[in-house]
Amino acid sequence: MAFKLIDIENWERREFYEHFINEVVCTYSAVVNIDITNLKGQKLYPAMIWLLTKTVNDMPEFRTSLTGEGLGIYDDMHPMYTVFNKENKNFSGIWSYFSEDYTEFLKSYEADSEEYSKSTRYAPKDGTPVNSFNISMVPWLEFTGFNINVFDEGKFLLPVFTMGKYFERDGKRFLPLAIQVHHAVCDGYHVGMFVERLQGYVDNF
Repeated sequence: MAFKLIDIENWERREFYEHFINEVVCTYSAVVNIDITNLKGQKLYPAMIWLLTKTVNDMPEFRTSLTGEGLGIYDDMHPMYTVFNKENKNFSGIWSYFSEDYTEFLKSYEADSEEYSKSTRYAPKDGTPVNSFNISMVPWLEFTGFNINVFDEGKFLLPVFTMGKYFERDGKRFLPLAIQVHHAVCDGYHVGMFVERLQGYVDNF
């Protein structure tokens, strides 16, 4: 894992970043319907975790973070996601290392999910990588809007993804996906490019 500091003085996004990190601190979210027809027969949750991570790793705007070292971009990211305890009806946040090989990632996901899905702790798996981002799923709820409020100093720059209950329409299957980002590092254009790239990966999965 490498973290490359941004030279803010010569960064083409400097003015936009400083405006949305200092003057008008602004995060926003968008909900899109991803066509997941091609994922029928696959385990949906791990497949989408892998696809989201693959897309995040393609786009530096979704890997930009403000750390103790300063503002920079991680060279790659790993998913931090939730697993549901069916007995206690609570969830735990865990993580798995990402691999470009989906079969390898799926093995890690299944092992971690099996080990921690019966936990009653919020964060039962130690060693969460600093270069990780949040994914969750609400499979009981088909939503058209979803917003997460992070109450910090307004400097949490990494994206947050939330999936809902899939639905059928016109012979196709769609998954609601909420994407939350910080305007200091990510504009609507970048979200649009992210969705386009993600849909391409789903179609060719």
